[in-house]
Amino acid sequence: MQEIEILRLVTIALVILTTLCFLYQTVYLFLPFILKKKAHKEAKPNRYAILIAARNEEAVIPHLLDSIREQDYPAELITTYVIADNCTDNTARVARAHGATVFTRFNQQQIGKGYALNYLLEQLRLSGELDQFDAFLIFDADNLLLPDYVTQINRVCSDGYEAFCGYRNAKNFGSNWLTCGYGLFYLHESVHLNLSRMRIGACCAVNGTGFGFTRELLTKCGGWNYFTLTEDIEFSTWCAANGVVIGYCNDAILFDEHPTAFRQSWRQRTRWAQGGIQVSFRYARDMFSGICKGGMTGYSSFERTTMSLWGVILCLITGAFASALLYLTYGWKGVAFVTAFSSVGAFLSFFFLGAFTLYTEWDRIRATKAQKLKSLFAYPLFMLTFAPISIAAPFQKFQWKPIVHSVAISAKSLQGN
Repeated sequence: MQEIEILRLVTIALVILTTLCFLYQTVYLFLPFILKKKAHKEAKPNRYAILIAARNEEAVIPHLLDSIREQDYPAELITTYVIADNCTDNTARVARAHGATVFTRFNQQQIGKGYALNYLLEQLRLSGELDQFDAFLIFDADNLLLPDYVTQINRVCSDGYEAFCGYRNAKNFGSNWLTCGYGLFYLHESVHLNLSRMRIGACCAVNGTGFGFTRELLTKCGGWNYFTLTEDIEFSTWCAANGVVIGYCNDAILFDEHPTAFRQSWRQRTRWAQGGIQVSFRYARDMFSGICKGGMTGYSSFERTTMSLWGVILCLITGAFASALLYLTYGWKGVAFVTAFSSVGAFLSFFFLGAFTLYTEWDRIRATKAQKLKSLFAYPLFMLTFAPISIAAPFQKFQWKPIVHSVAISAKSLQGN
């Protein structure tokens, strides 16, 4: 009995610790309604280089380049570069025809977006063009920008942020349950996590595309040296641990294409899980050092740690102790009952989180009313499928594979919806 009592006390302590570590995610849901938006400083005429890494994207890249050309920001302050990376189609030719300066790269050993961006920036440095820009914006070839995207993101850059990101919307939200799930996932990231971080002065997180950084930060980083399977998570972690506050602009809206096939989604999210593992090990010391610095750097480093492999391990340890206590107290029936109860609870939690996101972002989602309502059930299913993906990810080959994009629509077709 004494052993069970000790196990009970340890389990209670772990549950409390885990709750405290992730409590901020609940608080973030309401912070934007409590804390007011800070006024921007006077906008500066910053000169931007837009960098696009593309692999066999001839179908969609013309529409992104058109949306860049249609920006209301002064055209003479924007230069667009495309790195056609290991392409076997006409991506390079199409990109040149739509006004971009194009570099080509063929390297089957160093595969991935991080390597492509590093190569592109190195070519700009060698040509002497790098120093003429104040900042750089990163987009994927399947993205579409609203006409004021650069104008809006420039306000955050002008506020003094060394790195910044925008609002990630979905251009094929209503295609099926997967795209609905992806859509709400990224909207939650934008308007609940990043917007709240921005309001309290914490480091936001970039999520793959639609982000930027200043030339000074690029120098501080020693170039673009983020080569894990999730270079966005790696960059965000580096910034948090080194006291670089990534800003967020809720009015800089881009649209992104999401996978429609589950097999493709499984592959993409496996890469996310594997990249998260890489970053967790590679930056463990940096995250710990960042936490020890205290202040907002310490808090941002702590938050990145909870969202890494180490946060997952804490949850698994807590679950293991709780299961052991249940088994010793109630047997296998007790474990089965609580497991089933927890699964239902997780589904309902994601359902209400999706509903809250849908409520706050209803007017910004480009989909029919029926498709939006369908996402209420798609989002919990999408999130729950992360569990088997995460379990299987460490046992699969770590490799980067491209995602096929085929939704070739213009930004104008999304503006009026």
